Amino acid sequence: MHHELWFTRFLNDYLAAPANAILGIVGWQATNPQRPWANYISMEILAALILVVVFAMLRSSLSMDKPGKLQHMMEAIWEFLNGEAHQMVGHGYGKYVGLFTTLFIFVLVGNLMGAIPTLESPTMYPAVTLGCALIAFFYYNIVGISAVGIGKYLAHFAGPNLFMAPLMIPIEIVSHLARPLSLTIRLYANMLAGEQVTLVFLGLTYLVVPAMFMGLHVFVGFLQAYVFAALTMIYVGGAVAHEEEH
Repeated sequence: MHHELWFTRFLNDYLAAPANAILGIVGWQATNPQRPWANYISMEILAALILVVVFAMLRSSLSMDKPGKLQHMMEAIWEFLNGEAHQMVGHGYGKYVGLFTTLFIFVLVGNLMGAIPTLESPTMYPAVTLGCALIAFFYYNIVGISAVGIGKYLAHFAGPNLFMAPLMIPIEIVSHLARPLSLTIRLYANMLAGEQVTLVFLGLTYLVVPAMFMGLHVFVGFLQAYVFAALTMIYVGGAVAHEEEH
């Protein structure tokens, strides 16, 4: 888990200086300035590059008359998430589907990278899953405030009446702060466990049993990407529901 992957080695060999410069801007310093790139960062960058290439290919081959397999797959993902968002968010759900789809696809690609030899899932590192969780956290709060205004949005923390406010406000604050922690740990723990189980069986057996666990890894990757996107939908739905109430 701690060995340097080939893509990490490439970045450290040729792009160590830019990494140190970026860290210097934010006031950080790498533990080893000669090798500042960590596996989880390089895998996250690789996942982003994969998505850029895939969507560049998709854009160049878009067709209304003869859609290709890649277009069919992306349309199926979009339609599925669009339907889920309709159920979980409700009124005005369409303007949020882009974020749900982006999170789902990025997490899915990150999860499935662990099934490719010589690569690792960036989502089995808490720093990566925390970053995705914070995006979801800030997003649903921002759209909630935009929907009803900051005053009305904060008012729902007090509960149905002022008598309940002293009890409800701390409960609501803890509940909301626990959400990014829950998203982070759920995705990170599941992907780390799946990766370790797969590696153990790869080292003990050959072909059939590892193939079964690789299939399980792919299934868990899809499931966890869906759970992450679905929970984000639920949080957004709860935040913007106050728009209809008021």
